[in-house]
Amino acid sequence: MLRYTVVQGGLGLLAVRRACVLSRFAHSAPKSEYRPIKKVMVANRGEIAIRVFRACTELGIRTVAVYSEQDTGQMHRQKADEAYLIGKGLPPVAAYLHIPDIIKVAKDNNVDAIHPGYGFLSERADFAQACTDAGVMFVGPSPETVRKMGDKVEARTLAINAGVPVVPGTDSPISSLQEAQAFAQTYGFPIIFKAAYGGGGRGMRVVREYEVSLFAVGYENAGTVEFLVDKHGKHYFIEVNSRLQVEHTVTEEITDVDLVHAQLHVCEGRSLPQLGLKQDKIRVNGCAIQCRVTTEDPARGFQPDTGRIEVFRSGEGMGIRLDSASAFQGAVISPHYDSLLVKVIASGKDLPTASSKMSRALAEFRVRGVKTNIPFLQNVLSNNQFLHSTVDTQFIDENQELFNLKPTQNRAQKLLHYLGHVMVNGPTTPIPVKAKPSSTDPVVPPVTMGEPPVGFRDVLLRDGPEGFAKAVRAHQGLLLMDTTFRDAHQSLLATRVRTHDLKKISPFVSHNFSNLYSLENWGGATFDVAMRFLSECPWKRLQELRALIPNVPFQMLLRGANAVGYTNYPDNAVFKFCEVAKENGMDIFRVFDSLNYLPNMLLGMEAAGAAGGVVEAAISYTGDVSDPMRQKYSLDYYVKLADELVKAGTHILCIKDMAGLLKPEASKLLVGALRDRFPDVPIHVHTHDTAGAGVAAMLACAEAGADVVDVAVDSMAGMTSQPSMGAIVACTKGTKLDTGIALDKVFDYSEYWEVARGLYAPFDCTATMKSGNADVYENEIPGGQYTNLHFQAHSMGLGNKFKEVKKAYAEANKLLGDLIKVTPSSKIVGDLAQFMVQNNLSRAEVEERADELSFPLSVVEFLQGYIGIPHGGFPEPFRSKVLKSLPRIDGRPGASLPPMDFKALEEGLRAAHGDEITPEDVMSAAMYPKVFQEFKEFTSNFGPVDCLSTRLFLDGPKIAEEFEVELERGKTLHIKALALGDLNKAGQREVFFELNGQLRSVLVKDTVAMKEMKFHPKAQKSIKGQVGAPMPGKVEKGQPLCVLSAMKMETVVNSPVAGIVKAVHVTADASLEGDDLILEIEE
Repeated sequence: MLRYTVVQGGLGLLAVRRACVLSRFAHSAPKSEYRPIKKVMVANRGEIAIRVFRACTELGIRTVAVYSEQDTGQMHRQKADEAYLIGKGLPPVAAYLHIPDIIKVAKDNNVDAIHPGYGFLSERADFAQACTDAGVMFVGPSPETVRKMGDKVEARTLAINAGVPVVPGTDSPISSLQEAQAFAQTYGFPIIFKAAYGGGGRGMRVVREYEVSLFAVGYENAGTVEFLVDKHGKHYFIEVNSRLQVEHTVTEEITDVDLVHAQLHVCEGRSLPQLGLKQDKIRVNGCAIQCRVTTEDPARGFQPDTGRIEVFRSGEGMGIRLDSASAFQGAVISPHYDSLLVKVIASGKDLPTASSKMSRALAEFRVRGVKTNIPFLQNVLSNNQFLHSTVDTQFIDENQELFNLKPTQNRAQKLLHYLGHVMVNGPTTPIPVKAKPSSTDPVVPPVTMGEPPVGFRDVLLRDGPEGFAKAVRAHQGLLLMDTTFRDAHQSLLATRVRTHDLKKISPFVSHNFSNLYSLENWGGATFDVAMRFLSECPWKRLQELRALIPNVPFQMLLRGANAVGYTNYPDNAVFKFCEVAKENGMDIFRVFDSLNYLPNMLLGMEAAGAAGGVVEAAISYTGDVSDPMRQKYSLDYYVKLADELVKAGTHILCIKDMAGLLKPEASKLLVGALRDRFPDVPIHVHTHDTAGAGVAAMLACAEAGADVVDVAVDSMAGMTSQPSMGAIVACTKGTKLDTGIALDKVFDYSEYWEVARGLYAPFDCTATMKSGNADVYENEIPGGQYTNLHFQAHSMGLGNKFKEVKKAYAEANKLLGDLIKVTPSSKIVGDLAQFMVQNNLSRAEVEERADELSFPLSVVEFLQGYIGIPHGGFPEPFRSKVLKSLPRIDGRPGASLPPMDFKALEEGLRAAHGDEITPEDVMSAAMYPKVFQEFKEFTSNFGPVDCLSTRLFLDGPKIAEEFEVELERGKTLHIKALALGDLNKAGQREVFFELNGQLRSVLVKDTVAMKEMKFHPKAQKSIKGQVGAPMPGKVEKGQPLCVLSAMKMETVVNSPVAGIVKAVHVTADASLEGDDLILEIEE
């Protein structure tokens, strides 16, 4: 609906015209007796009641309000001198239509006059008559006039008799379809069906897909004559509204006539000349615009929204008038009445001036907790057609860009919701151990001013991947890759380190470690964990770190054909992912496959190379090349695999020792053999320090010819993480392997992370694991998985059986044929090991009963060939016994998948989440559809939680704690947590804050308490077959599914999918909230 009105210099060029008429009928009738009014009741509510009360107060008249049971908290009853309940036990609207109650209150309290406002009883002749019969003045026309003007057909006849041009229409109400068809054939389309006794457009239907909104302003006492105007400027009468109209404020602003004052004086018996209201003295000055700010959602067909106003801040200033209803913080918008919050009236010398004032005022508004039509109004005010006064009844239909609504950020209130949620329900991310984050934040070491020194990324940008590889090979001394930003915290802290803490130390890294080969900070598990558990965008992390560290190459972990996921993707998805990653600042792609399955690796290498990245093909290492008894993964196997990778064009050759199995002797053998075979190819070695021999092994690799080894800063090193950076730097200092890194800067770097690590105490592996263990040489559990299994064992009460879990892991590995073990193959082995422990099964028993056991899905899919073919093939007869007749995949699993339709995916995301979807969002959804959906829902509810400190993110604030949150540069929130309220009947607690000096509160559902309370289920947006209520309301019988009725609006709920109704969750006359589940449809 069009919710604005403009009057400029008279009637101007509007499609809908209205002329205000003030009349006393004293010019042709005997003069009435003057009867002063001392007390006025307003038989209405909200904004119009307050408007009349204000006029009465200015005139020294005492005021009386009436209110329904549902309106006890409304502002109009507080603005009156007296207020009385009416319609007890009646439905909300019926209360204000109950004439006997209203008349009784008036008589009991010596009311002189009743003002009807607009809507409700304002155009009811029987109400006007009831007032007259009770001896109470009716502020409006006589009952007979109200009757005549209320009958649209009779009013039309009066106009014709008076010689006023009218729009073609029927002379009397039609009673059949044939009559309507005959009229349409005569006059053409569009036509309007309007109820003969309708009000406010209710019941009006346009035979064509658009609406014409009609507005008016009052009569007798005061009234409005309404016209349509064609393109030639000809006026056509529509109707007369015998009451004060919503848009009366526009007339008041441009004429300086207080219409309510005039109504009251005329009702007292004064004539217009006595009031100084002569037509020749009324002047139109400038232009005025009225915007009705309503709790309606333009994006959903202006459906009313309900709820609690959490924040309300209005626009004010010169040229702005506000006529408000119950627009204040804490007000509850119910579904029972009109959705008006406040009328904003802007006035100026001309339309552009008034429009600019209105635009400025609307931009100042902050309304949180309910949707409003403000974004739509702002679009109207910036439309050239509107600004040039050339709008007509098709204005909205022809300007669909009006619905390109700019979403409000609402960041501060959403963050308060998040903090309140954590205070009530605890952390949103799963906590492995019962430990609190440290209350001490790390201090960033001093950083030199100016640009950071030149680093290897400058070489890469200048010379490209090939030139970069040559520079690495030609470098004198040992190069280091720092894993602190990824694999170190994945191994020690369950991948939970947040961008917030990485960003703080990034400038220090950029200025003091410019000679690093690379910084591993992305990919692998960090991609999905960022969204899944940290509620962060992984792409934003990459972008922000890139801006802070421009000189050091970034490195990511790419799972070959699985990209950063745990499943197979179409080839074009892997290529597109690498392309977008490169565009966002990624440099080096470490490509591996969990089985060393060459076809999967080659696809990943090709994708990374096509994107322009440095390709670092990684040989996943297992076994022991120094043990002549273990020959499945022999030295010859690794050299031959390296041959294929070098032949495929890898820029860097990597040895990925994910379990820390490389002993010093094996390091010399393997690296030495590769160096001899490929003298010009840089060699990069990755390991874990689970057994404690990591530093010795990496020094052995360096001596044997490795160019780069992986390390983590000291306080994030050791155990299941990488070897110590400080140890490697110190051990090579002054030798041919000197890293060139200042040891004192390593100490500063380590001190930061030592304190930062305390923030992640709930995830720290040291809570349950106090040291590494050399038994990794037997069980071969990868570093990150070793930590996770330890956590899982303790959480399941199997902490004392972790030794058994590790033994079962080794046995499961043998059952599966002795695999390369890294995500996802390592998970498959782990799942089988836990299955064996939980069911108390030995390896022999599993082999014997393989055809009858219900194995974990990951094991079954591995045996089917879902992740590729392992070296040496699948274990038989174990595979055949498990699979029986299940299908098997031959060759590369993703080769048969059809290309991903990114255009369709993007369109679907825009439909679900709006037009702010980025190419990065599309890739996140392509990799993890469900996780991305949940991430978007989280951010929609809770905003940018990545700007919170880690302790606040995990644990929330303490009562009376004061803190600051920087939303962006130059925008800082000052917040104080004040109190936590008691549980209410809806299962919520009110949490109180002080935000920038103002009191704010949020209602938070107590998830524990709600388990014991019964609530209507909510529709899940991700399930198409679940139909949710588009707005709060009551259910009525109707087609095609049901009809919701609220705020004078009926909404037909259509089926979003074709299928069979599985369950119905509502009954007729049931009251619903927005998104309540109505029914479920099975496709």
